Amino acid sequence: MKRTAKTTAAAALCLLFGVAASGFAQEPTVNLTLKDAIRLGFERNLDLKVELYNPAMAEADIRRSLGIYDPLLTLGADYNRTNSNSTLTFRPQAIDQATVNAGVSQLLPTGTIVGLTGESGWVDSSFNRYYSNGVSLTLNQPLLRNFGQEATELNINVSRVAKEESIERFKTRLSDTVAQIRSDYFKLYNLREVLVVKRTSLALAQRILADTQGRVKAGVLPAMEILNAEFQVATREKEVIDAERGVRDQMDVLRTTLQLDPGTEILIADPPTRDLYQVAEDAALTTALVNRPEIVQQRAVVRINDLQQRVARNQTLPDLSLNANVGVGGFDPRFLRGLEKTATLGDPSWGIGLQFSYPLGNRAAENSYIRSKLSLEQATAQLQSLEVGVTRDVKAAIRQVAANYKQIEVTNRGRAYAEDRLRAFEKRQAVGLATTKDVFDVENDLVTAKGNEIQALVDYNNSITQLWRVTGEILERQGIRVTDKQADPLYDRLK
Repeated sequence: MKRTAKTTAAAALCLLFGVAASGFAQEPTVNLTLKDAIRLGFERNLDLKVELYNPAMAEADIRRSLGIYDPLLTLGADYNRTNSNSTLTFRPQAIDQATVNAGVSQLLPTGTIVGLTGESGWVDSSFNRYYSNGVSLTLNQPLLRNFGQEATELNINVSRVAKEESIERFKTRLSDTVAQIRSDYFKLYNLREVLVVKRTSLALAQRILADTQGRVKAGVLPAMEILNAEFQVATREKEVIDAERGVRDQMDVLRTTLQLDPGTEILIADPPTRDLYQVAEDAALTTALVNRPEIVQQRAVVRINDLQQRVARNQTLPDLSLNANVGVGGFDPRFLRGLEKTATLGDPSWGIGLQFSYPLGNRAAENSYIRSKLSLEQATAQLQSLEVGVTRDVKAAIRQVAANYKQIEVTNRGRAYAEDRLRAFEKRQAVGLATTKDVFDVENDLVTAKGNEIQALVDYNNSITQLWRVTGEILERQGIRVTDKQADPLYDRLK
């Protein structure tokens, strides 16, 4: 069934303004800026929330490691009864003994353990009964193995550096997320612009069809030209449908990433920039080697391995400890009198000694030390490899930015030439020097040129995003600041 020119023109207007078959206007809309998109991604992205738990758990590891400095309180009580024959009377006798004690000990950064203990007890036998009281101060100081603050606080220092590493992992994930949001945002811009191009192309095809129908009716063109025009219209209708689906699919991607309502239509408020982005290679390389989260993270791994290697070397030393104690006591048949002797330092005592131990061969400690040195060398080599890779990535990203900027100018000229060609062929068709197929072929070239122009602009902005990503400055460029306290609210919430 043939369509009239009036029906065709009406359909063209509907498709041009997106009323027919799109249904976009029926959905709630949000005019989304790029800044808002990144903010929503930072606040709502579930993968980022998951990653943020790692620094919070690292904070718990730090607090747990600091527990070595918690004073240790000890309480004890015991009772013993002994039955034996007296060596003097050869008669059985019973000895009852009860003791209660309380003490507190404290580890110091040097590895010293200081303890204070109080004890009170009584002994009751067949011959006598007396009370004993005493207070003693003890000290244990490693002199070789485990000596010093570095060995004592190894787990504390490792946990602190591990938290820094987890923050850098979070920054890496956040940088990837921000880069992806920018890419998805500009992709939606691309698809919407392509949809406009496709609708314009369809409207033009329908206008040509209407003109062709009129000229066939007037006997100027053969009827076959109508079939050619209708085929081109059908082809462009399919392209419009595909383009609309692409827009909807990409809106779903952004809605999922930003946790927006599934029925929200997203309008792009910030088109990609066309401004020339200039960058100095030396400055970009320096920035990347200082700020790139992956490099900072690997440096933290090197620091952890260096700490472990130094302490492992300390563990190869013999275990030599100084033990000292000083105390006072009091023994008396009367309990209060015994306490008085203790309080007046009536029966002082002291002692000092050395304790030495060393496994012959010492294979466990020696091989732990060797393994720690190998781990340090491995981590250092990984850092060097990463720095080489980052240098390569930065140089490639700079070249890509420059090349894509040139593509914008080239595709602009290509689109302008394609428009001039289409106007020329439309004039040729009007005087019978070009067929309908010729016009459609040239119009296809214009659609391709417009698509190339849009893609070049998006590619240029994506290359800037990639440059910021490889130099480690994408978060700063987007106004995002991450501190080592970022995850502390998660920890504090469960304290």
